[in-house]
Amino acid sequence: MDNRAGEMQVFLRVVEAGNFSAAASQMQMTPSTVSKLISRIEARLGVRLLERSTRRLSLTAEGELYYERSLALLAELDEVERELSQGAACAGGTVRVNTSVAFGVHGVEPTLPAFWKAYPNIRVDLSLADEMVDLYLDRTDVAFRVGVLQDSNMRARRIGVARRKIVASPAYLQEHGTPRSVDDLARHNCLGFNFRRTMPVWPLREGSRTVDRAITGSLLTNNGETMRRAAIAGVGLARLGEYHVRADLAEGRLVEVLAGTVGDEEEIHAIFLGGERMPQRVRVFLDFTVPLLQAFLRQP
Repeated sequence: MDNRAGEMQVFLRVVEAGNFSAAASQMQMTPSTVSKLISRIEARLGVRLLERSTRRLSLTAEGELYYERSLALLAELDEVERELSQGAACAGGTVRVNTSVAFGVHGVEPTLPAFWKAYPNIRVDLSLADEMVDLYLDRTDVAFRVGVLQDSNMRARRIGVARRKIVASPAYLQEHGTPRSVDDLARHNCLGFNFRRTMPVWPLREGSRTVDRAITGSLLTNNGETMRRAAIAGVGLARLGEYHVRADLAEGRLVEVLAGTVGDEEEIHAIFLGGERMPQRVRVFLDFTVPLLQAFLRQP
């Protein structure tokens, strides 16, 4: 078994003690064992590290270099282990995060200032996109996903439920009227997403069942934030997550219509790679942000 770090420790102790006997005593080894170990290092390297005399050992030029490099390498190893063993407070590195645009803007981004205050050595590489990413191919550590989890190989933490609402601006409703039934949607400009190749649909309740109703409109987009801004501008009706339009509803920029007809609720999870040996930087990011995001979704 390769134990060069252990050999380096013995070599350093010999140099600092000045002889094999003192080093052996400090390390609870026999002098002959220490001498054989040093000889084994020299044989492997093909150079002489120590000049031996009856009084004291002295370093050769190669020995001085080996001593200095060993000292630096073992100090770095100690620092790595200290950071890991001391836990979250010493965590550092980069956490690559992917999330939808809306959940990133309204949910994830507001948690980051407090996170950096607690963990200033961790850099967050945040990407916002409503398309799904492959965690392996994109080297993503954490992804926040809305909807059904399809990859059973991933580990996940549940954030909560995203409830949808149909909304429009007061100006749009004043000009085009307020829909009173699901059938009224056929007469309105309904904004859609372009994730599917088929015609955009909204899952809506009709009596006791939920059906996919085809909708048409002047805008198809690949992200909820563009749709939200279009709705505020009075372009048409939008079906968006409650957390996405919460502030707009409270401040009157948008108004909910057809309350109770939206038939879908989608769960949000944080998915990630790894298990018990998850990097500390990823673990502390999840432990810090997940409770905050859970509380965010539960807000009325």
